[in-house]
Amino acid sequence: MHNVIVLGSGRSGTSMTAGALAQAGYFMGHKVLNQGRINNPFGNWEDQEINYVNEQLLGQVIPQPEIRDGIVHHRDRPVEMQRWLGRLPVGTEIPSLPACVSKIEELTRHEPFCFKDPRFSYTLPVWRPHLANTVYVCVFRDPHKTAQSMLKQVVDAPHLRGLEMTLDTALDVWSLMYRHILEIHRRDGAWLFLHYDQLLTGDGLERLSRFTGAWVSRDFPRADLRRAYRPVEIPAGVERIYAELCRQASFPMP
Repeated sequence: MHNVIVLGSGRSGTSMTAGALAQAGYFMGHKVLNQGRINNPFGNWEDQEINYVNEQLLGQVIPQPEIRDGIVHHRDRPVEMQRWLGRLPVGTEIPSLPACVSKIEELTRHEPFCFKDPRFSYTLPVWRPHLANTVYVCVFRDPHKTAQSMLKQVVDAPHLRGLEMTLDTALDVWSLMYRHILEIHRRDGAWLFLHYDQLLTGDGLERLSRFTGAWVSRDFPRADLRRAYRPVEIPAGVERIYAELCRQASFPMP
Protein backbone atom coordinates (compact mmCIF):
# COMPACT_ATOMS: atom_id res chain seq x y z
CA MET A 1 0.00 0.00 0.00
CA HIS A 2 1.52 3.30 -1.08
CA ASN A 3 1.57 6.53 0.87
CA VAL A 4 -0.82 8.98 -0.81
CA ILE A 5 -1.09 12.73 -1.30
CA VAL A 6 -4.51 13.91 -2.49
CA LEU A 7 -4.49 17.35 -4.07
CA GLY A 8 -6.32 19.63 -6.47
CA SER A 9 -8.46 22.69 -6.10
CA GLY A 10 -10.83 22.86 -3.17
CA ARG A 11 -14.46 22.04 -3.98
CA SER A 12 -13.36 19.54 -6.66
CA GLY A 13 -13.88 16.16 -4.99
CA THR A 14 -10.69 15.86 -2.94
CA SER A 15 -12.70 15.26 0.25
CA MET A 16 -14.71 12.54 -1.48
CA THR A 17 -11.46 10.89 -2.56
CA ALA A 18 -9.86 11.02 0.87
CA GLY A 19 -13.06 9.75 2.46
CA ALA A 20 -13.10 6.76 0.11
CA LEU A 21 -9.58 5.86 1.32
CA ALA A 22 -10.18 6.62 4.99
CA GLN A 23 -11.03 3.06 6.04
CA ALA A 24 -7.99 1.50 4.35
CA GLY A 25 -5.75 1.78 7.41
CA TYR A 26 -3.98 5.01 6.51
CA PHE A 27 -2.68 7.51 9.02
CA MET A 28 -4.42 10.73 7.97
CA GLY A 29 -3.17 13.00 10.74
CA HIS A 30 -3.65 13.61 14.44
CA LYS A 31 -6.52 16.09 14.09
CA VAL A 32 -8.58 14.97 11.12
CA LEU A 33 -11.83 16.80 10.39
CA ASN A 34 -14.12 13.89 9.59
CA GLN A 35 -17.30 15.40 10.97
CA GLY A 36 -19.87 17.19 8.85
CA ARG A 37 -19.31 20.87 8.18
CA ILE A 38 -20.85 23.56 6.01
CA ASN A 39 -20.95 22.32 2.40
CA ASN A 40 -19.10 19.13 3.47
CA PRO A 41 -21.67 16.90 5.18
CA PHE A 42 -19.20 14.05 5.78
CA GLY A 43 -16.16 16.13 6.69
CA ASN A 44 -13.22 17.24 4.57
CA TRP A 45 -10.73 14.60 5.85
CA GLU A 46 -8.02 17.20 6.33
CA ASP A 47 -5.65 17.26 9.27
CA GLN A 48 -5.53 20.61 11.05
CA GLU A 49 -1.77 20.31 11.64
CA ILE A 50 -1.17 19.78 7.92
CA ASN A 51 -3.42 22.73 7.15
CA TYR A 52 -1.42 24.86 9.55
CA VAL A 53 1.94 23.83 8.07
CA ASN A 54 0.74 24.67 4.57
CA GLU A 55 -0.79 27.93 5.75
CA GLN A 56 2.52 29.01 7.27
CA LEU A 57 4.39 28.12 4.10
CA LEU A 58 1.91 30.03 1.91
CA GLY A 59 1.88 32.99 4.28
CA GLN A 60 5.43 33.75 3.13
CA VAL A 61 4.44 34.24 -0.51
CA ILE A 62 0.76 35.22 -0.66
CA PRO A 63 0.35 38.96 0.00
CA GLN A 64 -1.80 40.09 2.91
CA PRO A 65 -4.61 42.66 2.61
CA GLU A 66 -3.35 46.18 3.21
CA ILE A 67 -4.67 48.75 5.67
CA ARG A 68 -4.18 52.37 4.63
CA ASP A 69 -5.79 55.28 6.46
CA GLY A 70 -7.88 52.82 8.44
CA ILE A 71 -9.32 51.25 5.27
CA VAL A 72 -8.75 47.61 4.32
CA HIS A 73 -7.61 47.24 0.73
CA HIS A 74 -7.23 44.10 -1.41
CA ARG A 75 -10.00 42.17 0.32
CA ASP A 76 -9.57 39.47 -2.30
CA ARG A 77 -6.31 38.44 -0.64
CA PRO A 78 -6.90 35.57 1.81
CA VAL A 79 -5.66 35.73 5.39
CA GLU A 80 -4.65 32.84 7.65
CA MET A 81 -6.74 29.67 7.16
CA GLN A 82 -8.16 31.10 3.93
CA ARG A 83 -5.08 30.49 1.79
CA TRP A 84 -6.51 27.42 0.04
CA LEU A 85 -8.17 30.19 -1.95
CA GLY A 86 -4.91 32.00 -2.61
CA ARG A 87 -3.46 32.74 -6.03
CA LEU A 88 0.20 31.92 -6.45
CA PRO A 89 1.92 32.59 -9.80
CA VAL A 90 3.51 29.56 -11.43
CA GLY A 91 7.23 29.51 -10.72
CA THR A 92 6.97 31.07 -7.26
CA GLU A 93 9.42 29.36 -4.91
CA ILE A 94 8.14 28.68 -1.41
CA PRO A 95 10.91 28.75 1.21
CA SER A 96 10.91 25.99 3.80
CA LEU A 97 10.64 26.92 7.46
CA PRO A 98 12.45 24.94 10.20
CA ALA A 99 9.32 24.56 12.34
CA CYS A 100 7.31 23.39 9.33
CA VAL A 101 9.98 20.91 8.25
CA SER A 102 10.11 19.48 11.77
CA LYS A 103 6.34 18.92 11.74
CA ILE A 104 6.47 17.44 8.23
CA GLU A 105 9.16 14.99 9.36
CA GLU A 106 7.03 13.96 12.34
CA LEU A 107 3.85 13.48 10.31
CA THR A 108 5.47 11.49 7.51
CA ARG A 109 7.00 9.01 9.98
CA HIS A 110 3.51 7.53 10.40
CA GLU A 111 3.31 5.15 7.45
CA PRO A 112 1.30 4.36 5.47
CA PHE A 113 -0.17 7.84 5.34
CA CYS A 114 -2.81 9.53 3.23
CA PHE A 115 -2.74 13.32 3.45
CA LYS A 116 -5.24 15.56 1.72
CA ASP A 117 -5.11 19.33 1.41
CA PRO A 118 -5.81 21.56 -1.62
CA ARG A 119 -2.84 23.67 -0.49
CA PHE A 120 -0.53 20.83 -1.57
CA SER A 121 -1.21 22.11 -5.09
CA TYR A 122 1.23 24.88 -4.16
CA THR A 123 3.31 23.56 -1.26
CA LEU A 124 4.18 20.08 -2.56
CA PRO A 125 7.86 20.96 -3.35
CA VAL A 126 8.51 21.63 0.36
CA TRP A 127 7.04 18.25 1.33
CA ARG A 128 8.65 16.17 -1.43
CA PRO A 129 12.00 15.42 0.30
CA HIS A 130 10.03 13.67 3.06
CA LEU A 131 7.63 11.66 0.88
CA ALA A 132 8.99 8.14 0.43
CA ASN A 133 6.95 5.49 -1.41
CA THR A 134 4.33 8.13 -2.18
CA VAL A 135 1.88 8.43 -5.07
CA TYR A 136 -0.17 11.47 -6.02
CA VAL A 137 -3.88 11.64 -6.76
CA CYS A 138 -5.04 14.81 -8.51
CA VAL A 139 -8.81 15.32 -8.42
CA PHE A 140 -10.69 17.87 -10.52
CA ARG A 141 -14.06 18.70 -11.97
CA ASP A 142 -15.66 21.20 -14.32
CA PRO A 143 -14.05 24.56 -13.51
CA HIS A 144 -17.29 26.52 -13.63
CA LYS A 145 -18.87 24.16 -11.07
CA THR A 146 -15.82 24.38 -8.82
CA ALA A 147 -15.75 28.17 -9.06
CA GLN A 148 -19.43 28.49 -8.20
CA SER A 149 -18.98 26.10 -5.28
CA MET A 150 -16.08 28.25 -4.02
CA LEU A 151 -18.32 31.32 -4.13
CA LYS A 152 -20.98 29.51 -2.11
CA GLN A 153 -18.38 28.42 0.44
CA VAL A 154 -17.15 32.00 0.86
CA VAL A 155 -20.70 33.08 1.66
CA ASP A 156 -21.54 30.15 3.95
CA ALA A 157 -18.36 29.49 5.95
CA PRO A 158 -17.75 31.80 8.96
CA HIS A 159 -13.94 31.59 8.65
CA LEU A 160 -14.13 32.96 5.08
CA ARG A 161 -16.14 36.07 5.93
CA GLY A 162 -14.45 39.24 4.80
CA LEU A 163 -12.85 37.59 1.78
CA GLU A 164 -14.10 39.06 -1.48
CA MET A 165 -14.31 36.71 -4.44
CA THR A 166 -15.80 36.93 -7.91
CA LEU A 167 -16.35 34.18 -10.44
CA ASP A 168 -13.27 35.37 -12.33
CA THR A 169 -11.19 35.25 -9.15
CA ALA A 170 -12.40 31.73 -8.37
CA LEU A 171 -11.54 30.57 -11.88
CA ASP A 172 -8.09 32.10 -11.45
CA VAL A 173 -7.61 30.13 -8.21
CA TRP A 174 -8.64 26.95 -10.05
CA SER A 175 -6.33 27.64 -12.99
CA LEU A 176 -3.25 28.45 -10.95
CA MET A 177 -3.54 25.36 -8.75
CA TYR A 178 -3.83 23.01 -11.71
CA ARG A 179 -1.12 24.83 -13.66
CA HIS A 180 1.26 24.16 -10.76
CA ILE A 181 0.30 20.49 -10.86
CA LEU A 182 0.49 20.09 -14.63
CA GLU A 183 3.51 22.27 -15.33
CA ILE A 184 5.67 21.56 -12.28
CA HIS A 185 4.61 18.83 -9.86
CA ARG A 186 3.71 15.98 -12.20
CA ARG A 187 7.25 15.92 -13.63
CA ASP A 188 8.20 13.67 -10.71
CA GLY A 189 6.49 10.67 -9.17
CA ALA A 190 3.51 8.49 -10.05
CA TRP A 191 0.31 10.39 -10.73
CA LEU A 192 -3.35 9.46 -11.07
CA PHE A 193 -5.74 12.08 -12.44
CA LEU A 194 -9.42 11.58 -11.63
CA HIS A 195 -12.45 13.60 -12.65
CA TYR A 196 -15.08 14.10 -9.96
CA ASP A 197 -17.60 12.16 -12.06
CA GLN A 198 -15.24 9.18 -12.33
CA LEU A 199 -15.26 8.84 -8.55
CA LEU A 200 -18.98 8.17 -8.69
CA THR A 201 -18.47 5.05 -10.78
CA GLY A 202 -17.03 1.64 -10.02
CA ASP A 203 -14.39 2.13 -12.70
CA GLY A 204 -12.95 5.29 -11.14
CA LEU A 205 -12.85 3.76 -7.67
CA GLU A 206 -11.21 0.62 -9.03
CA ARG A 207 -8.53 2.74 -10.68
CA LEU A 208 -7.95 4.51 -7.35
CA SER A 209 -7.65 1.17 -5.55
CA ARG A 210 -5.20 -0.29 -8.07
CA PHE A 211 -3.10 2.86 -8.09
CA THR A 212 -2.79 3.20 -4.31
CA GLY A 213 -2.81 -0.51 -3.47
CA ALA A 214 -5.46 0.28 -0.86
CA TRP A 215 -9.00 -0.84 -0.16
CA VAL A 216 -11.46 1.81 -1.34
CA SER A 217 -14.97 2.29 0.03
CA ARG A 218 -17.57 2.01 -2.69
CA ASP A 219 -20.21 3.54 -0.42
CA PHE A 220 -18.55 6.83 0.50
CA PRO A 221 -18.85 8.75 -2.80
CA ARG A 222 -22.47 9.94 -2.93
CA ALA A 223 -23.92 11.01 -6.26
CA ASP A 224 -27.03 12.38 -4.51
CA LEU A 225 -24.91 15.12 -2.91
CA ARG A 226 -24.08 16.73 -6.25
CA ARG A 227 -25.49 20.23 -6.62
CA ALA A 228 -26.80 21.75 -9.81
CA TYR A 229 -24.91 24.78 -11.15
CA ARG A 230 -25.88 27.11 -13.94
CA PRO A 231 -23.77 26.83 -17.09
CA VAL A 232 -21.11 29.55 -17.29
CA GLU A 233 -18.84 30.40 -20.18
CA ILE A 234 -15.22 30.03 -19.13
CA PRO A 235 -12.12 31.67 -20.63
CA ALA A 236 -10.19 29.81 -23.33
CA GLY A 237 -7.15 29.43 -21.08
CA VAL A 238 -9.23 27.73 -18.39
CA GLU A 239 -10.79 25.52 -21.04
CA ARG A 240 -7.34 24.37 -22.19
CA ILE A 241 -6.28 23.42 -18.68
CA TYR A 242 -9.51 21.49 -18.18
CA ALA A 243 -9.02 19.70 -21.49
CA GLU A 244 -5.52 18.60 -20.46
CA LEU A 245 -6.76 17.35 -17.09
CA CYS A 246 -9.50 15.37 -18.83
CA ARG A 247 -6.91 13.90 -21.18
CA GLN A 248 -4.72 12.84 -18.29
CA ALA A 249 -7.73 11.19 -16.64
CA SER A 250 -8.96 9.54 -19.87
CA PHE A 251 -12.25 11.32 -19.27
CA PRO A 252 -14.29 12.50 -22.25
CA MET A 253 -14.51 16.27 -21.96
CA PRO A 254 -18.17 17.36 -22.04
